[in-house]
Amino acid sequence: MLGAEVFREYGDSSCVLSFPGTWLLLSTGGGPTPDKPAVTFAPPADPDRVTHAIPLWVPDCHGAYQTLMARGARFLTPPMNNEAEIRTFFRDTDGHLFEISEAR
Repeated sequence: MLGAEVFREYGDSSCVLSFPGTWLLLSTGGGPTPDKPAVTFAPPADPDRVTHAIPLWVPDCHGAYQTLMARGARFLTPPMNNEAEIRTFFRDTDGHLFEISEAR
């Protein structure tokens, strides 16, 4: 949906996506590992209560909004203007919150 390319896959549990100028690691949920012995990854239990969002800076928020809508993204609101930026939020299929934002 975001137009990224798969750079590398790690078994059936994660992959690295390549965007222009950056990478994004996506990992499925899972239990503790030796390097994170008390941490479990899981989708949010309540999508309306989040502890983080994943911001994506774009040169044209309205254009990105239209492109992602055409690809099936469901946004919380249309892009909104404020003094510093134009931004809008959508969720992935697991309920994680993404932001697209254009600096003004």
